[in-house]
Parts: sequence; structure tokens; C-alpha cells
Amino acid sequence: MTSMAGYALAPAPFDPGTFAMCAVGTGLVSAAANSINQFYEVPFDAQMTRTKNRVLVKGLLEPIHAVGFAALTSATGLGLLYFGVNGTTAALGAGNLILYTCIYTPLKRMSILNTWVGSVVGAIPPLMGWAGCAGGLDTGALLLGTLLYSWQFPHFNALSWNLRPDYSRAGYRMMAVTDPALCRRVALRHTAFITTVCLASPYLNVTNAWFALESLPLNIYFMYLAWNFYKKSDSSSSRKLFRFSLIHLPALMLLMLVNKKYWSSAEPQEQNKETTKLSDISKLPESKRITVLPRGPVVAAQDSGAIQSQ
Repeated sequence: MTSMAGYALAPAPFDPGTFAMCAVGTGLVSAAANSINQFYEVPFDAQMTRTKNRVLVKGLLEPIHAVGFAALTSATGLGLLYFGVNGTTAALGAGNLILYTCIYTPLKRMSILNTWVGSVVGAIPPLMGWAGCAGGLDTGALLLGTLLYSWQFPHFNALSWNLRPDYSRAGYRMMAVTDPALCRRVALRHTAFITTVCLASPYLNVTNAWFALESLPLNIYFMYLAWNFYKKSDSSSSRKLFRFSLIHLPALMLLMLVNKKYWSSAEPQEQNKETTKLSDISKLPESKRITVLPRGPVVAAQDSGAIQSQ
């Protein structure tokens, strides 16, 4: 979903073919990453209530089949992104696949830093969509990626709070297990940071000023729920924060789409050209400026001698 949002938000013409290639390619790469993750974590998933019914844990699928599926979907997905979209999008997809399977997955059992790495993983798909549409990354792409990065913390920290027994039993090093106070503080900080980024968006020429105003009630309520989670630290407050995070993200993406400043990459260039022209004209001396007079009735000039003779 976030890759499609990134494509739609980019300041470039919408192309249905490229959009479809980008969405399908990103989805296939994501499927490959999840398959490898489940292949690695079968013995640990068996110890968790949330994951004990996965197909590999229950023996409904052979591990070799999961690996084969991951190889096929990753190759197909990256091929679609490279040949059907562009090299930048394919490179981001390949990098995210490696980051998820080779760094994030093993890090979950080693350090609470896994949450920060996982947030980077979650921030890359919208960058893939943006690059797929615009051909590269710019300030708007980085702002969108920053929002997705920060959103992961209140979302996942609230989710993991009620799963602490499961994570502890399986040996996962999650903030909610090893440092509950930090878990709550980080969730609250990032809701405040999301609000700040949204307010800065018009100044970075990504959205108009209406986005900052319209997103403010949404972000304030998000902060309020995070504050309750920080203060109460109970199942009810964490559940409310998690559920609202599922509404908050699509609502924020929709507001960004409605209020995005440029609908084409040519618009800022045209505005810059007009500004340059006006600046150049103002530098000309008065003698070289052309004054355009208002239109009015044309009066024919008569020879003064002819007037005297009359």
C-alpha cells in the first residue's frame, strides 16, 4: 500500500502501466522477504501464540518450497522493477530485501536496535513508489520516508506491548520486553515528530498549507493516545494506540495526496523560470525596459501647419 501511495504522491504524471509494475514488483519482493523470515524463524514461531499456526510451523509446507518461492518471487519482482520501472526502484527493492532478511531478522534475537532497523525497512517501499513515478528521490520522497519511519514506532511498540510474554518466551529482544519505559517514550516521541514533519511539509514545497492544518487534529489525537500509553502503560491504552495507527497512516497519506503542491515535475521548473524572468527584468535599466500602455482609442495626429491654415 505504501509503495502505491509513494507513486501517487510523486510530482510526476501518473502512468497506469508503470504504476502496476511498481505495485506488483514491490509486492513480490515483500513476499520473498516474508518467506525467508518465516523460514529462519520456524523454531521460534512455534513458541509464540501469534505465529504457531503458520504453515511452516505446522508442517503444511516444506522449507525447501518456501525458499524456492522466495527465490522465484524475488527474481520476478526485481525483474519487473528493473525492466518495467527503473533501476533506482529495483536497487531500493534489492537493498530492502537484504536489509530485512540478513540484518533485521537475525537482529531481533540480538538487540533492541532491531526496531530501528525494521523502521527503515518499513520506510523504503514508499520511496520505491516515488522513484518509480518520478525517476528518482528528492525532498518530498525523503519527507514521506521520514513519516513512514516514525510511524513504525507507535504502531509496533503498541502492538508488541500486549505480546511481551510471547516475545520473551521465544527469545526476541524487543523494547517492550527488555526496556518497557523506553518502549513507551519512543512511541510518544515519534508521534510528536510526525506532527512536526507534517507542519514542515509546506515549507519544504511538498504540500500546501492546508495539509499542515488538516493533519493537525489527526496528529494531536495520535499524540494524545501515545501520551495515555506512556502514562498508563496498560493493555487498553496500547490497544487503542495500535488500532488508531491503522487509521492514522492511510488518512495521512490521503491528506497528502489531496494537498500535494506539485502534480507534475514540470511545475516547479516553470515557476522557477517565471521567477528568473521577473528578476532579470528588474535588473534592467529604465531606458531598456519596454512599457506596455493600456489599450484605448487611437487618435490620429495632424500636422500643426494644416491646423493653422484652417
